[in-house]
Amino acid sequence: MAGEKGTKLDIVSKVWPVAIQKAKCESPKKSSDELMIKRADSEELRHVFEKYASQVVQGEKYMSYSEFVLNYLQLLDADKYDEYTHKVFASCVDTSRDGLISFSEFQGFEALLCAPDAMYALAFQIFDRNGNGYITYDEFQDIIKHTTLHQFIPFDFDSEFIKLHFGKDKSRKVTYTDFTQLIHDFHEEHAWQAFRRRDKNNCGYISAKDFEEILLCLKSYLLSPFVKENIVSVILGEGHQRQISYAYYTAFISLLNNMELCKRIYLSATRRDETQPLSKEEFLYQSQEFSQITPLEVDILYQLVYLQNQQSQMTFSDLSKLSPMEDRETPFKIQLQIAEQKLRLEQGQTKRTVFLQAAESAYRFALGALAGATGATAVYPIDLVKTRLQNQRSTSFVGELMYKNSFDCFRKVIRHEGVLGLYRGLAPQLVGVAPEKAIKLTMNDLMRDKLLQKDGTLPLWAEMVAGGTAGASQVVFTNPLEIVKIRLQVAGEIVGKARVSAISVIKELGFFGLYKGSKACFLRDIPFSAIYFPAYAHNKKYFADENGYNSPGSLLLSATLAGMPAAFFPTPADVIKTRLQVQARKGQTTYKGVIDCARKIYAEEGMGAFWKGGPARVFRSSPQFGVTLLTYELLQRLFYVDFGGSRPEGSEAKSVHLQDVLSRNPDHIGGYRMALATFDGIETKFGLMLPKFRPSTPSAEAAQ
Repeated sequence: MAGEKGTKLDIVSKVWPVAIQKAKCESPKKSSDELMIKRADSEELRHVFEKYASQVVQGEKYMSYSEFVLNYLQLLDADKYDEYTHKVFASCVDTSRDGLISFSEFQGFEALLCAPDAMYALAFQIFDRNGNGYITYDEFQDIIKHTTLHQFIPFDFDSEFIKLHFGKDKSRKVTYTDFTQLIHDFHEEHAWQAFRRRDKNNCGYISAKDFEEILLCLKSYLLSPFVKENIVSVILGEGHQRQISYAYYTAFISLLNNMELCKRIYLSATRRDETQPLSKEEFLYQSQEFSQITPLEVDILYQLVYLQNQQSQMTFSDLSKLSPMEDRETPFKIQLQIAEQKLRLEQGQTKRTVFLQAAESAYRFALGALAGATGATAVYPIDLVKTRLQNQRSTSFVGELMYKNSFDCFRKVIRHEGVLGLYRGLAPQLVGVAPEKAIKLTMNDLMRDKLLQKDGTLPLWAEMVAGGTAGASQVVFTNPLEIVKIRLQVAGEIVGKARVSAISVIKELGFFGLYKGSKACFLRDIPFSAIYFPAYAHNKKYFADENGYNSPGSLLLSATLAGMPAAFFPTPADVIKTRLQVQARKGQTTYKGVIDCARKIYAEEGMGAFWKGGPARVFRSSPQFGVTLLTYELLQRLFYVDFGGSRPEGSEAKSVHLQDVLSRNPDHIGGYRMALATFDGIETKFGLMLPKFRPSTPSAEAAQ
């Protein structure tokens, strides 16, 4: 029987003949596809399947129920799972109901999880115990009787509600489309039955305690922690004297269902200003546009707000604390975040105020300054060695060759000048490097924002333009500081010469002298940044996890690797810049400009002279930018401020879409990344709560 399963996808084909096709999401630019989840590659999915499938029937591999539910999806605790729930969860994938899951069924279920109404489809397949594409009364009753809600508040299966859906004799079969309304209305019916069961005198009132118990049992998935703790308090505050009318009962539940709509009403009334206090009258006036919200619900809402902050006005943060969806990940919420991000990419920059954009630039500048100072301090000794090697002339003058290589230079500096000699010129370097790196990082981020395409992509040419612009923008400010730093770094080479200070160098050079070698700076810094920032961005994508998240280690590795080619290839320009900026000693060749310098270096020292200090430059720039970018990214995570713009990929403080919620298992790919959220969604949206753990007592087992 198992061998015939390859083409049996009865439920998927009957429930979703069209949605599966849509789930392919081949054209991400189409608005109809914005909320779709991208399907997994078939070969990659097969590789994952075979990794977990250990059952072999007639030469074909299959997954057992335990391998799928416990090992792969990790839906239940393998040590104490409820056997009934385990079987129900697995059988909704096993369309042939033979106890084994084939690759075609595994792939079909992944397609289902990609569909826009995956939670309804999953719930349907859970109820469709026979796998024939319909739900009978017996199937519906069997599932409901096993839910934890039914154990606390039994559902009346002889009610008119059941007869309306399944017929008077309960023989009607419910299709998928009818089921979507049935499961939605069922819990309202259950709540109504719960009220009638507690209203023993048929007077239309129940006690506050009964009201609390009903909400905690039937509607716990709609209750935020604050609401759970204050159900009775809000009732007493309204003067009900522990008696709840049916109107108040239904209004309270309706408000819980409409909390997200309340947020929209608030934002509409305040024109999206989340900090503006809103009075009940203002909220009530705005809510007239929405028939779902009644004045009684608004009264209850503001009573909850008053209990929360002891104020008669409400802010958006008050609503968030009352919302059961706050900090809860569901498939719809996750997909909505993706769509909103795309909308922000298309419209966000034009709608932001000039003040917000300026504040964002100032914020990035400050973090870039801190990051730059950290990176410069970490690698300054390497920078000093690099500078002295580049200034060393390989001509015939006696005593000209002071250093054999980088290690020899490092050793001699410590021997003759002490450890502090490695930090000569650090003070002006810190003064300069803070704005230098801040300008570079800020301009790169700014240009990437401006050049971003409407579909959220950034072409390679745009990345290079953004990086090159960042490199060019820093030169005007940093060239004077660079030349002072270099003069101080090589001052220790001349024995007996009077101590050179930054002030003396500035006086000697004058204003225009401080810009000596600026052309070479442009030749060095523009290609450096044009190579570095695109390489860093692509490295981040490569080393990110399956959710697009970069750990600190991957950030450091990405930035360090990107710095290697970026530092090495512009070395000739750096050599020319150094020769132009360093004061020539007696007998040394002097240079009139960039071209003259390049010509004379080649004539006197050969082509190899242009690559002097190349390794030292790589060893200095690569780790420096590694530390700088790591610090910059971590500071953005630690002091995150949302200015309404886009955020660089991989810069999130934690895995967005949440490995803990969406993907406990790194082998969850395609639709399976949504599996845990979808299974959770059938509880949070429908209240369909099957027992997760096996009963600990015989009485509990009998109750099931």
